[in-house]
Amino acid sequence: MNITDLVLRHATSTSNPVLFSRPNQDGTWSDVSAKEFAADASLLAKGLIASGLESGARIGLMASTRYEWALVDFAIWFAGCVSVPVYETSSPSQVAWILGDSGAAAVIVEAPRHENVVRQAAHQEGLAEIKHLWQMDGNGLDPLREAGATVSDEALEKRRTSAGMDSLATIIYTSGTTGRPKGCELMHSNFVELSENAAVALPECVHQGASTIMFLPLAHVFARYISVLCVCAGVRVGHTPDVKNLMADLQSFKPTFILAVPRVFEKVYNSSMLKAEDGGKGKIFHAASATAIAWSRASEAGKVPLGLTLKHQLFDVLLYKKIRAAMGGEIVYAVSGGAPLGERLGHFFHGIGLTILEGYGLTETTAPITVNTPKKIKIGSVGRPLPGNAVRIADDGEILAKGACVMRGYFNRPDLAEETFVDGWFRTGDIGELDAEGFLRITGRKKEIIVTASGKNVVPAMLEDQIRSDALISQCVVVGDARPFISALITLDAEALPGWLERHQLPADTTVARASELPQVREAVAVLVAKANTVVSQAEAIREFRIVPTDFTEDSGHLTPSMKIKRAQVLKDFGQVVEEIYSKPVA
Repeated sequence: MNITDLVLRHATSTSNPVLFSRPNQDGTWSDVSAKEFAADASLLAKGLIASGLESGARIGLMASTRYEWALVDFAIWFAGCVSVPVYETSSPSQVAWILGDSGAAAVIVEAPRHENVVRQAAHQEGLAEIKHLWQMDGNGLDPLREAGATVSDEALEKRRTSAGMDSLATIIYTSGTTGRPKGCELMHSNFVELSENAAVALPECVHQGASTIMFLPLAHVFARYISVLCVCAGVRVGHTPDVKNLMADLQSFKPTFILAVPRVFEKVYNSSMLKAEDGGKGKIFHAASATAIAWSRASEAGKVPLGLTLKHQLFDVLLYKKIRAAMGGEIVYAVSGGAPLGERLGHFFHGIGLTILEGYGLTETTAPITVNTPKKIKIGSVGRPLPGNAVRIADDGEILAKGACVMRGYFNRPDLAEETFVDGWFRTGDIGELDAEGFLRITGRKKEIIVTASGKNVVPAMLEDQIRSDALISQCVVVGDARPFISALITLDAEALPGWLERHQLPADTTVARASELPQVREAVAVLVAKANTVVSQAEAIREFRIVPTDFTEDSGHLTPSMKIKRAQVLKDFGQVVEEIYSKPVA
């Protein structure tokens, strides 16, 4: 079998479940059954075959998160071809590298602006292998459907079944915090086996009748895998390309679970807190937050005191219910990945009635190696290995992975096999520990461990997560490799800043650049840094910091599309600021 069988299983069943819902202009949603989805994907696949694309041909896919992304992805698999996702925010040079390295024979894009980027890339690099370029917008896919009318069902079935479990399904390029992106070869077996095992491991979350709304980029392995998992389990999926519309879409779609990166949960928490503070209810919010965290911890320990239960019930009426309602009112679970969530947020959301199932994985592992499940959860951990996966800790603390999740290798890079695998185990590059029950905790990134001039090993994530948890802060990058002490570069959150300024009797229209120089802002950040320093030893503490006048964003080139910091780029662009920190004596 292969990934397409996951759709056909539902399309040929008597239940024929709704697999997708498409947004309408008036804020309602139109359902697409498994049979309808399979029929349209098959017609588009016939169009690809009629266009001369051979079995195994690589096809680029560049679009925002939308229904057609999933439709085209499955059409490519129905045609026995291989999809190569490209982030819609990619520059011409990035697009040129991915399409050129993968040897893409065709590209399907969303809109004219994406077509322009692909044409620029082709012109720059002379991508002669690209023979076709189609658009999703308007009636852009209709020529494919029309061309497909000439291909028989028998010819399609022959092509569809030409791919087996050991066949290449997709090449996903790592977003690349350093160097050129590498293409991860993920097989049909990676998606099928992981999806079937996860559906059994998470029956409370993914099942027929459940629903989720997709807002993370589908070019990222996390959203891509969940998309296939939902098809496998018969979960109804909606898409929203613009996170600015997310709250409205959540309320109209009413998902039963969502998937997000930790930054989304931080934003939900911070916006709720700021709304309360701006309305003069800051004290109530902080008391409710502390109660939610305390209740969650006590609940996990197995004994909640009566007084705490009563307080928790009171705050459920005053606050928790309102936060759940703002997220659609039906959400019970959220799946978090991409970066560590942190215990504080995990306990807060669990305490308000939304259980966050934190997991761990990489592009190279088709997303999940481990995940917390409703029956087996430890907040602060990333769970236990999914069935079919295995984890071990190397002598130097590195997490090694094996099993259904692990890729075949890097496309066109057999030279990397030795440094990628050891005795059949994949080297993740992350540092972690397993407890007695097999729950994994991530403690740092091997390549990001800072070694100070005195030889002290410092894990930057511990400090960064603490500082970034405050609404005023957008990003924090800890510095100190081969330096005499630890310092930090900190940026302010442009959305939270006006409210913060007003509450501190300062002009709300003060720019981020100007605010970064204000003594009141520096004083507030100094308090946050001091608080973060309490969780580490004196040698690991931040002794100096600078508030950078601009934020680290994907547009500025300092974040990957999955919101990870590109440390090397930050240190390069702000090298002068770093040198200034270390050039003068510290008191």
